[in-house]
Amino acid sequence: MVFIPKERQKLIYGAIRKHLGITFHELVQRKDVRIEEGHLMKDHVHMCINVPPKYSVLNIVGYLKGKSAISIAKNFRGRQRNFNGEHFWIRGYFASTVDLDEEVVLE
Repeated sequence: MVFIPKERQKLIYGAIRKHLGITFHELVQRKDVRIEEGHLMKDHVHMCINVPPKYSVLNIVGYLKGKSAISIAKNFRGRQRNFNGEHFWIRGYFASTVDLDEEVVLE
């Protein structure tokens, strides 16, 4: 899956990049999801994840984007509460299923 910060700004670097890496790993553990491979680029996130059948991809992406945006606001924008309206990611995402053609997707 791929998702992008608002206006494709180059925001994912330094302390925010490190924080997002840790945050994503903590969040997926709560949902029994496994990150097979992931890359945090300056202006987007690539993740190959293994989602159990009890969750939809939409559900997991919404969870990751929502919780990570709150975490960034809390840790880097000095917000301790009232997170309504906090926007870090654009609406939407790209996702594709992987099975036998995993090598093609990873290229």
